[in-house]
Amino acid sequence: MSNVGLSPSQIEVREGVAAVCKRFPDEFWMDKDRKAEYAPELHRAMADAGFLGICMPEELGGSNLGIAEAAIMLLAIAESGAGIAGAQTLHASIYATVPLWKFGTEEQKSRYLPGIIDGTTKVCFGVTEPDSGLDTLNLRTQAVKVEDGTKYVVNGQKVWITHAQHASRMILLARTSPISTTSGSSSKGLSLFCADLLEGRRSGAVTVTPLSKMGGKAIDANQVFMSGWEVPKEDLVGVEGEGFKTILYGMNAERLCRTSSCRRQSVEYANTRHVFGRPIGMNQGLQHPLAQNWCELEGAKMLLLQAAQGMPQIFSTLPSSEMKEVTERALEEVGGLCNAAKYLAAFVRPFSCLREFIEYLLTHGGMGYSTELYLRESYVPRLAPVSREMVLNYIGQRILGLPKSY
Repeated sequence: MSNVGLSPSQIEVREGVAAVCKRFPDEFWMDKDRKAEYAPELHRAMADAGFLGICMPEELGGSNLGIAEAAIMLLAIAESGAGIAGAQTLHASIYATVPLWKFGTEEQKSRYLPGIIDGTTKVCFGVTEPDSGLDTLNLRTQAVKVEDGTKYVVNGQKVWITHAQHASRMILLARTSPISTTSGSSSKGLSLFCADLLEGRRSGAVTVTPLSKMGGKAIDANQVFMSGWEVPKEDLVGVEGEGFKTILYGMNAERLCRTSSCRRQSVEYANTRHVFGRPIGMNQGLQHPLAQNWCELEGAKMLLLQAAQGMPQIFSTLPSSEMKEVTERALEEVGGLCNAAKYLAAFVRPFSCLREFIEYLLTHGGMGYSTELYLRESYVPRLAPVSREMVLNYIGQRILGLPKSY
């Protein structure tokens, strides 16, 4: 990715992250992938350098920058050789925490955020379920408030929860009221919690089981089973029953923070590998696909920056009482830009991210097949955090004004 279109502070972020990531060369990540071994070293290094609080309030130790800087940070990590798996060690600490500092009480902010910023508290995002999948409004995990109102009892199951093996807190979305009691509105009755995952596991109420994956093996993905998990009312984030609206602030950010690139490795190899007395990068059959991919991802970068510019109110650290009201239409437009940026990064002409990794493998020839890491990871942005079809459904309905198709 070039620095064109980036502000001085964004360039500084990119260069600072790249400097940290030099401690973790390609061989480090190849070894982690081969062993299916988590890399806490990167999380610790980024916390020590002050990057985990990139979007968070300065008074709590953050940098008070925006989602564009966060996305640039995560892309720089992926480009360094860490890939999507390396960036995923930090993802939830960035996007999943947005609802905390936007809707959390002052007590919650002071209790949760300093530990997330300094790296002593790791978080995971607990939304996806095995039966509902992308149909988030119909998730089945229930959080029932006890009679005295002091706590909720959570029962249910989550799936594909990244980082749950190492997280101490879960940003958990659960249903606190049945749809039948919410005037038929499925978006009502969902509530968001910053739940103590470690305590849940210690008590036996929560079981975290790793899933087998074809790629991204340096980060865990899990099934999470919850049975009688007691979550104190103090861990409720925002208003009970309004959790879906609350969590959208994190979901839009997530769409901008999911991309990767292995162009550096391909270009370096194309310049240094010589066959028939010349570098293979002189051959247009290799050169043109790499150049085309550069064009496509530069376009995705510019749309990402445009989407981020539309989110200053969402990512403002001002108290809610001092913020201008964000209209529903404005939020829909921002959501459309976030989805479009994700679409271009992962799917464009026809599957930019996937094709780049295929070109990586083909550029390396037989050795690419021997040491391949990034091709397997290229499927992640195509599948998560939302599918291509749901991205286009959103844009068709919310941006173009077409009838709902699903």
